[in-house]
Amino acid sequence: MSGHSKFANIKHKKEKNDAAKGKIFTIIGREIAVAVKEGGPDPANNSKLRDVIAKAKANNMPNDTIDRGIKKAAGDANAVNYVSITYEGYGPNGTAIIVDALTDNKNRTASNVRNAFTKGGGNVGTTGCVSFMFDQKGQIIIDKEECELEADDLMMMALDAGAEDFAEEEDSFEILTAPDDFSAVREALEAENVPMASAEVTMVPQNWVELTSEEDIKKMNRILDLLDEDDDVQAVYHNWDE
Repeated sequence: MSGHSKFANIKHKKEKNDAAKGKIFTIIGREIAVAVKEGGPDPANNSKLRDVIAKAKANNMPNDTIDRGIKKAAGDANAVNYVSITYEGYGPNGTAIIVDALTDNKNRTASNVRNAFTKGGGNVGTTGCVSFMFDQKGQIIIDKEECELEADDLMMMALDAGAEDFAEEEDSFEILTAPDDFSAVREALEAENVPMASAEVTMVPQNWVELTSEEDIKKMNRILDLLDEDDDVQAVYHNWDE
């Protein structure tokens, strides 16, 4: 993993999110609703909800907004039922793209996702067509400027908690875990007050694709921007080496 920092990308996303907090809060609100429905409203007994709350705090969601979302999901029997769907497809020059969505209208979401791919010169493929090129991992990114620990101490703390891999980049540390160990590692770091710029279960590409043509870069950005604007889209993973 070394030499391929995603921290700049996360900072870029955060800046975009700050300009459109409504979008990220919508995403997290849906994740809270699903987590509460699956495991109940008490974070102490619901590790998925604990992880979503940590993600909410990393994105500066106010505590009262988080609490309202939990109460609403727990108390409203008529709450919208969101269905989780994953789309896979190709962008310019064979780039691989995975789209995770939570929706109350599958037809609308499928149409919007297909439209985003088409407008960027890509196409939606069949299930499994690109996911084999990614590994599902828990990924924790720590901003060096925010962290007071030495690299070796942080690495040992992460590995002792069950992390698989630790990488030091120019401006950040990256910790990778198996998906099942993610919550335990994140909570171990949280207990030591380690500040996390990002903490989530994600899809990590096994290989990266460079786009050298200006036209291809423009098309890829078109796909990603359209997906980013869609409220049903929760996360987008790709192997474009930006």
